[in-house]
Amino acid sequence: MYRLDAAADQIAAALGADAGRDVWQGGGVMPGEFAPVVVQGKDTRRLVPRQWGVPPPPRGTHVVTHVRNLESPFWIGTLRHTEYRCLVPATGFRAGNAWIGVEDDPVFAFAGIWRDSEVASFAVLTIAGDGLYPVERVATLPLILHPADYGKWLNADWKLAQDLVRPTTQPLRQIAYS
Repeated sequence: MYRLDAAADQIAAALGADAGRDVWQGGGVMPGEFAPVVVQGKDTRRLVPRQWGVPPPPRGTHVVTHVRNLESPFWIGTLRHTEYRCLVPATGFRAGNAWIGVEDDPVFAFAGIWRDSEVASFAVLTIAGDGLYPVERVATLPLILHPADYGKWLNADWKLAQDLVRPTTQPLRQIAYS
């Protein structure tokens, strides 16, 4: 689960995108629900609604919300094509029993991928929870991108973009939600 407590126009401004007709007003996002993601268009980034969770691989039974194995044949083709990468805007994410946000960026972005198979959907890339985050021991955490790397994630060749798959250097903070 993650939160996106910002309206579409605020998200667009924070991530350098065009909000278009996106009507997002903010709130929590659960698997299977729709939320905005930022995709790279021909000339500009734009917000588009997508469902969190891509259809499962052939032998799978559940939608896939997180990309854990970047070498998996299920993901590698999508990751290698820049047009299928996206920014997943967030204002906080759940890690264990804590809510975490980025200290200086009220709206930040996870690295994501999107697909348009049965439904327009997306998944969030994750990394190992290695103790660099201010949370209790957690196996995996979302891949938070630095704002300076948004363009690289959306546009760079996979050999360059995969260098972004590492813990964030941005200071994180715990968030109290009531």
